[in-house]
Amino acid sequence: MGKKRVAQKQGEEIKTTPSAPEAPVQKGSKEGRVYVYSSYNNTIISLTDPKGNVLASLSAGRMGFKGTRKSTPFAASKVADAIFQLAETKGISKVEIFIKGVGAGRDSALRSLGGKTFEIMGIRDITPVPHNGPRPPKVRRV
Repeated sequence: MGKKRVAQKQGEEIKTTPSAPEAPVQKGSKEGRVYVYSSYNNTIISLTDPKGNVLASLSAGRMGFKGTRKSTPFAASKVADAIFQLAETKGISKVEIFIKGVGAGRDSALRSLGGKTFEIMGIRDITPVPHNGPRPPKVRRV
């Protein structure tokens, strides 16, 4: 397999990563929440304000990863880096992290967010845990 080539149209620029609308950088330390949802197939990270209104949301699929590469730790760390860039443009410096799911990307996304200049106020695991299981099937009548 050789190098993959990207055909470009004349006079247009093709963007490789999605970007949020350009917002002016706000001064001061704003608080926010980061929700990391990691499944077996994808990793979705959302940035919200303290009330829960979504400011930005990215997934590994939206970043350009396809197929089984969406569920890798590398893809999750790239999504976390992109969310950090969006949080910087919105002036958010203090975050609380909520992690949900059982996928491979949850640890690497957390490590990637922890290595940034965020002031992490707390980390909480909100993965739902079944307590009694589903209802048993009806008794078979013959």
